[in-house]
Amino acid sequence: MRLFSAAILATLLAGCVAPSTRQAPPSARPAAPPPMSQPGPRPAPSTTGFIAPRVMNMPGLEGVIGRNATDLANIFGPPRLQVKEGDATKLQFGGDACVLDIFLYPVTPRAEPTATYVDARRRTDARDVDRAACVKALRR
Repeated sequence: MRLFSAAILATLLAGCVAPSTRQAPPSARPAAPPPMSQPGPRPAPSTTGFIAPRVMNMPGLEGVIGRNATDLANIFGPPRLQVKEGDATKLQFGGDACVLDIFLYPVTPRAEPTATYVDARRRTDARDVDRAACVKALRR
């Protein structure tokens, strides 16, 4: 029993002499070195010049590429979605067969945006479909 009591007493005393985890008050701590000044990422230079878009050239899209929004609405009916971002416009047309996204950009400075790119997918599972076949299926 004496040995057991001595072991407990030794354990309790060891807790009293354990190093302190308390931190010194802020005034007693040494000052942190100032952060190193490293150059951050530079912003991209602003472009004020016009950048011409790439124009898709694919068989079966001749009646779509180069058309403006009004022409496209006359071909497919009113778009079910129209998104404008800057000088670009995305028109979306849909039917049972597919969904057709047509992207319009100005091809010269200050020109009216015209269709430059077409994407098509199935309505049911969004898998890619033949663009020209979708155009043909959605024509009025």
